[in-house]
Amino acid sequence: MLNRRDFLKSAGALATTSVFGQSSAYADASQARPTSAPGRTVVSLNKGWRFHEGDIAFPVIRGHGWTYANAKAGNASGAAAPGFDDSEWNSVTLPHDFASAQVPEQSANVAQGYRKRGIGWYRTLIRLDEADHGKHIELQLDGMATLGTVWFNGTQVAHTWSGYSSVYIDLTPFATYGDALNSLVVRVDADTMQGWWYEGAGIYRNTWLVKREQVHIATDGVFAHPVFADGQWTIPLEVTLYNIRKSAQRVQVESVLVDAAGKTVASFGAPADVGVLTRQVVTGSMRVAAPELWSLEERNLYSVRTRVLQDGRLLDEVTTRCGFRTQRFDPELGFFLNDRHVKLQGVCIHQDHAGVGVAVPYGLLDYRMRRLKELGVNAIRCSHNAQDKRFYELCDELGFLVMDENRVFNPSPEHVEELSWLVRCHRNHPSIILWSVFNEEPIQGTEQGREMVRRMVAAVRALDTSRPTTAAMNTGQFEPANAAQAVDVVGFNYQYQAYDAFHQAFPTVPMTSSEDVSAYQTRGAYVTDPEKHIFASYDDDASSWGTTHRVGWKAVAERPFVAGAFVWTGFDYHGEPSPHEWPSNSSFFGIMDLCGFAKDAFWLHQAQWRKEPVLRLAPHWNWAGKEGQPITVMALHNMDEVEVFLNGRSQGRQKGDIYEMNRWQVRYAPGKLSAVGYRGGKVVKRFEVETTGAPVALKLTPDRSLMRGDGLDAQPIQVEALDAQGRHVPLAQHQIVFKAEGGDIIGLGNGDPNDTSSEKGNTRALFNGLAQVIVQTREGSAGTFRLSASAAGLKSAVLDVEVRKAQPWAYQPTSAPVQVLDGWRSSPQSPTPVDPNLRPAGTDMNSWGWITPGARAKPAGQTGYMLYATDVYPFARVRKQGGILEFAEVTGPCQVFIDGRKAGEKTTGAPAPLRVAFPAGEARARLSVLCPLTAGQPHGLSGVVRLLSF
Repeated sequence: MLNRRDFLKSAGALATTSVFGQSSAYADASQARPTSAPGRTVVSLNKGWRFHEGDIAFPVIRGHGWTYANAKAGNASGAAAPGFDDSEWNSVTLPHDFASAQVPEQSANVAQGYRKRGIGWYRTLIRLDEADHGKHIELQLDGMATLGTVWFNGTQVAHTWSGYSSVYIDLTPFATYGDALNSLVVRVDADTMQGWWYEGAGIYRNTWLVKREQVHIATDGVFAHPVFADGQWTIPLEVTLYNIRKSAQRVQVESVLVDAAGKTVASFGAPADVGVLTRQVVTGSMRVAAPELWSLEERNLYSVRTRVLQDGRLLDEVTTRCGFRTQRFDPELGFFLNDRHVKLQGVCIHQDHAGVGVAVPYGLLDYRMRRLKELGVNAIRCSHNAQDKRFYELCDELGFLVMDENRVFNPSPEHVEELSWLVRCHRNHPSIILWSVFNEEPIQGTEQGREMVRRMVAAVRALDTSRPTTAAMNTGQFEPANAAQAVDVVGFNYQYQAYDAFHQAFPTVPMTSSEDVSAYQTRGAYVTDPEKHIFASYDDDASSWGTTHRVGWKAVAERPFVAGAFVWTGFDYHGEPSPHEWPSNSSFFGIMDLCGFAKDAFWLHQAQWRKEPVLRLAPHWNWAGKEGQPITVMALHNMDEVEVFLNGRSQGRQKGDIYEMNRWQVRYAPGKLSAVGYRGGKVVKRFEVETTGAPVALKLTPDRSLMRGDGLDAQPIQVEALDAQGRHVPLAQHQIVFKAEGGDIIGLGNGDPNDTSSEKGNTRALFNGLAQVIVQTREGSAGTFRLSASAAGLKSAVLDVEVRKAQPWAYQPTSAPVQVLDGWRSSPQSPTPVDPNLRPAGTDMNSWGWITPGARAKPAGQTGYMLYATDVYPFARVRKQGGILEFAEVTGPCQVFIDGRKAGEKTTGAPAPLRVAFPAGEARARLSVLCPLTAGQPHGLSGVVRLLSF
């Protein structure tokens, strides 16, 4: 049987699918929720974290004993140690971007939006139930900015080199169960930058704990992307199994394809032998007759349900969505989806939003994607890194084509693994049409660059040959040796003048504009003022390396051999405020601003990219003091002809220009500016804008009228000022104060690239008439969320949003800070009582043993005495107030000593708990437990030992 890669090579075709059509209403985030299945449990680990902003230096290690212990597993020191005192740290819930709470400071990095980043520490205590014992326990961290080090129970278990890739960590060999809590510590280094834009700081994506049977499907272990060849649809399958049992196992793998109605369409089954601690890839295929295709208009998605069984028992189950579609890049005619020509009307995006930085809730992500859909976008470039996993689901559901892009251009093993993760994680999505290996690398036009790309492309093709590779190049395509020679589709950044020359020189090579335009606009502004860092919105200002929106699209639209364009950018983003610096702290490039409010470029591209009639006039019509002076009026439209009127008087009728748009010089007079659009000589669209009065009231407009009370749902609420006739006032700049009841304000914005005020709190100024409040529900809430807005001299606004009770995510149980005492040593057995002050010599690693409280008590070999001892560094609250020394269980009699003073005693032999008072004021204490031994009788610290505060 052909494996998947051989099948795809022989097929020579590209294909894919999707499950249900998505309306413009809010998309349910259920696909991104923890989804448990028979044999596996998936729970969120977003709760129960304690956070410290700033680095905590590791202690300087001295002395032979300490040095010896430091080199051993489980003995991490400093803030990574299981027993470190984090009881006074702040509690946080993930996702968490601690840079987003920073107020811009001129001394900070301009590229990062003048927000300090630095180091952050996260700690939590996890309680794994005894029922989890024997299962495969995996920690999944979906994104940390930027570098991360992870410790579990005092052992370093991972170091991550990317701020954009997930990391999957097998915790099974380190885990403890029952009352023995597990310490999880993450240090995130956000001083390390991988980009030249705002990257955020901290654990900014979701974190999960996945518990599976010992034989199971590995994470991202099902590849089920349909292909079409020889008139037949087939799903080549790859299922990766993993076995942690102590012997090889024979299992049965079964996959079924299910349509949107739940009907089984095709199936596959095969036995598999999985070796000990090895991965086994099971290959196969399913033939499908006449599936419903995934397209931009009809997002038909199917589900592949894959199960692993043994002797009839279900061990694991994974459901993977897929879609049936073909794709191809033609060097003469561009891109085809399902053999239908599609011009790529794309945008590049970063992943941050006003008020929340890169920790974007799913409700807000959904809003952003729907805004792009309204704009007319059909393609998105993930510049220059992987997005949140939910992003790709939304692309499948809403109908976008995706260029998925790798962050670090480096074929060294650790960075190739990041590229491989990108492909493995995302390759089932029908929305993805291109894998991009880099963006604008200085060595792209060299043999060195070509050789690096060859190796990275090979890593992609080892995992997926169904989609072509590309690279976003801003130069070098004409060099004798260059990176373009190693990819399938050549990407051009800002080189529209070179399209014809490249196509003439290489007529058999497909090409696309991977990034273009980089034009400047300030929302709501119509006069460029360099001193104030303001750009007019007439599409006349562009970067030195780019061009206007109009010129950029015309160059692509008129050349069928250019597959399409990806405009820089869909939204403004924090950082990179080119061409200005302080106080500018976000970009000016966006078709929309940081809040997703439309600039005039929105209607310009909407007119070019959508078929239905579009007609909009710029600017607003509030120009007090300029009466009689000419004002430039621009029509953004897709009409045959447009006629403009001022107060009913025609200002001229012009033949429409879809690329340049049309302009009039209209002498200002207060009143109504209007336009009429004609197609085929008939009126098909009208637009008007009026001079408004002074603002008198505020208005709040939600994105949605309904929210889920799961503590996760979030949405943006638009804030504006109205005049006495209820008209939007485009020049209002009032400072607004907000109050939330029944929910929380998690961020604020207004789209002003020059605003340096905090994006947190409860107050924000309108900018050119608009601001935005991002609100989130509380877990378990139901009823009404109320937001009120007030400003001096204006009537307040009150908004009520219905909140319906919703099932919260399943969360992993965590613990409040508890000092679990570790580092216990056991003395050699003695025939006489042992001095409680006795301790091993600093060089003695052998005569004293190491013990972990909580292990099963064992019978003594002979009668005598044994001393268990450790050093205690009490948490701050215990030092201040004193506390309780709690032995969860002691087997046999014992005496407890603190610094040689007897503090408690147990006289019975049966296992039982013991509680002893611990004095205040102790910064360090020697804790000793003296146990008399009776031959054949069990003894010892059979339960965990904790030091509790009052």
